[in-house]
Amino acid sequence: MWDPTVYHRFGTERSRPFFDLVSRIGAAQPRTVMDLGCGSGELTATLADRWPGARVRGLDSAAEMIAKAPPAAGPEFQVGDLAQWHPDPDTDVVVTNAALQWVPGHQRLIDGWIKELPAGAWFAMQVPGNFDAPSHRTLRELARGEPYAAILGDLVREAPVDDPADYAARFLTAGASVDAWETTYLHLLPADGAGHPVLRWMEGTALRPVRAALDDTLWGSFRAALGQRLESVYPARSGYVAFPFRRIFVVAHL
Repeated sequence: MWDPTVYHRFGTERSRPFFDLVSRIGAAQPRTVMDLGCGSGELTATLADRWPGARVRGLDSAAEMIAKAPPAAGPEFQVGDLAQWHPDPDTDVVVTNAALQWVPGHQRLIDGWIKELPAGAWFAMQVPGNFDAPSHRTLRELARGEPYAAILGDLVREAPVDDPADYAARFLTAGASVDAWETTYLHLLPADGAGHPVLRWMEGTALRPVRAALDDTLWGSFRAALGQRLESVYPARSGYVAFPFRRIFVVAHL
């Protein structure tokens, strides 16, 4: 399950890639704007502000996140599986921010969406590209050791995303114009004594399936061990922990 409170611990840092992504969409008067993986919907609401004449819709698989979405006067929100979504004929803008990495086979879905979207549509995606970062390498090493390996199995993933050039090629093959790039943000997270900040960040995302699979005792030991390891690779300096975070962006005009 997703916990909106835990996820929003670092809301400012998590939302910045969304605004960097959307700023590169050139649509003027789209009919329908779709936010795939909209979470609790605060960022979806900014799409309605940008395109006030559009029908703005948000879709997310987590009912607990949709339950926190803004009131109905504005964007429309729905619980649903991204893998089952198909664009309506008037879907002129699709935004998907930090969501597709959770969807197995999302590359195949992108190919299908490209074929179904109307001519002139915009598709804007962002996925994290930090799966080889010390945070995730440390997570995998711990999860694949005893006593956790038998329980966690393949829950802790290797990189489920492609490089920017690979995503760009999918759109170029379809004749789209493409703007693809990657950015490494240096998040300066306060070391405020509430637990290592990188651990607290990961509890909102990468550690969700781990927490769900372990009982309270094993989770307590896992969390403590991971926190100790993260302290050594992400030390605090002058009250802050520097947390580099690579992200992958593609904006395509079909």
